[in-house]
Amino acid sequence: MYYLVYGLLYLLSLLPMWVLYLFADGLAALVYHVFGYRKKVVLDNLAIAFPEKTLKEREKIAKQFYRNFVDNFIETIKILSAGKKWLTKHFQIDGDPFAKSYSEGRKCQIHLGHNFNWELANVAMVHYMDYQLLSVYMPIKNKVMDRLFFHLRTKTGVHMLPATNMRNAIVPYRSQQYMLALVADQAPGSVTNAYWLNFFGKPTPFVRGPESGARVGNIPVFFSQIYKTKRGMYRAYFELGSDNPRDLPEGELTRRYIRFLENAIRKHPEMWLWSHRRWKHPWKDEYSQYWIDSEPVK
Repeated sequence: MYYLVYGLLYLLSLLPMWVLYLFADGLAALVYHVFGYRKKVVLDNLAIAFPEKTLKEREKIAKQFYRNFVDNFIETIKILSAGKKWLTKHFQIDGDPFAKSYSEGRKCQIHLGHNFNWELANVAMVHYMDYQLLSVYMPIKNKVMDRLFFHLRTKTGVHMLPATNMRNAIVPYRSQQYMLALVADQAPGSVTNAYWLNFFGKPTPFVRGPESGARVGNIPVFFSQIYKTKRGMYRAYFELGSDNPRDLPEGELTRRYIRFLENAIRKHPEMWLWSHRRWKHPWKDEYSQYWIDSEPVK
């Protein structure tokens, strides 16, 4: 089954982008208007994040989101047959933010969110730095799709580490100089093993892992924002979150990242993955010990 699915998608990936985008336009209309995939979740999330906007304004963002959502899927298929020339044309970075840390022999982390197109960023980033890139991923339950995405994500030399076995998976690399990419806007598996703080004015739990690992190794951390210059063309902006995370009070690195993430989303709201239930855990007073925000619960 894997080879059948891979073969069909690979053949599809050989089509020129203008043809693939025609298909994407039709699919996006079906997903939004006909199937309404998670439409209620998307609009509810947008109402929480942007209560000051009208329903019409939020629906406009939702439509743009669904177009980007489908484009993300189509562009990911294209990666199957894309070479370095295509990847570096469609994904570029601002400046050379990692040169100093690399020259000093230090490891680094990138904290990023679910901003389109993270799959393209993953395979293209290796062409812009000297680091060995390690990316943390969540295994897919469907074995065929898990194998397909693993192949796609590693085609340029990226080493993938399963989030479900992160502690053991990173052991072989501990003596190497690497860049570890972590999606830091994940909802935690347990709300009592999380950092809580205001996110778009609503108490929200975030995973502890990205900050914890950076503090243990005192690893420089960069925050990443992916934005689109035009359809199919992406750039990534990087900001140094901390050069020495161990010197920060616990929770401060996460606070900095969440503020960075929220500002990035406000600038380009159509670029974030609104279809996941970011605010599915209601706040309870018993979580007070996990509150790290400098501001009170809203």
